[in-house]
Amino acid sequence: MSSTTTKLDEQEVQNAVQEMYDEVATCPNKEFHFPTGRNSCLNIGYPEEELNAIPASAIEPFAGVGYPFLAEVIKPGDTVVDIGSGSGVDVLIAGIKTGPEGEVIGIDITPAMIRKARENIEKAEVDHIRIIEGQAVDIPLDNASADVVTSNGVINLVPDKEKAFKEIHRILKLGGRIQISDIVLSKPVSEKSKSNAQLWAECIVGAEPVEVYLDLIRSAGFENVTVIDRLDYFDRSANESTRKAAKGLGAHTIVLTGQKA
Repeated sequence: MSSTTTKLDEQEVQNAVQEMYDEVATCPNKEFHFPTGRNSCLNIGYPEEELNAIPASAIEPFAGVGYPFLAEVIKPGDTVVDIGSGSGVDVLIAGIKTGPEGEVIGIDITPAMIRKARENIEKAEVDHIRIIEGQAVDIPLDNASADVVTSNGVINLVPDKEKAFKEIHRILKLGGRIQISDIVLSKPVSEKSKSNAQLWAECIVGAEPVEVYLDLIRSAGFENVTVIDRLDYFDRSANESTRKAAKGLGAHTIVLTGQKA
């Protein structure tokens, strides 16, 4: 089953997403239709002590939608891959959890975010974290090379979610774990809205109904797929129309985990 529609221009979606998150990276103090920054981190569950342990410049452009580390699947020495690593918040936290004997690889498509993350890694003075350019549907890593894949508010921006989850499955070792925070819906979006690339970049219309989303993960070969948290991410949006649209579709965050079978 594929979540891609024939009317959707996937390159146009990617361009819109890159443009949106380039602006988040370069203008972190601007008010966006979705919550950003340190207050957003705290509101969705990041412990203050974890945020205090990483550079503030990583946190300012943060645009994640949940706290994937709630899954508690990262162990010292693990190789962790972050799909859509943004300004580096989650790779830096993952790097603390793996310790220097582990490895953390962030993957992103937005040049400004890649630069920002690399700067923040340098500020943190760690050498077991690196950022590479790549897409969720074509991850530039070897088969069975990761112990954990993490992602935060990214797969909802990917038109071909089926392919993205298959790629995540491919790069994980047997028994490898996922920890994902993402936006899902209580009811489907209209095909007209779903064909609008700009609306995809705004985090709602690219999302799938929750059961469709979970079925895509299971169909890719994951077992023990479990939702461990839900939250109303958009209730803190500064944009009234975004809050209204999210409420109308039942858009909300889930945090989940699962394992490669």
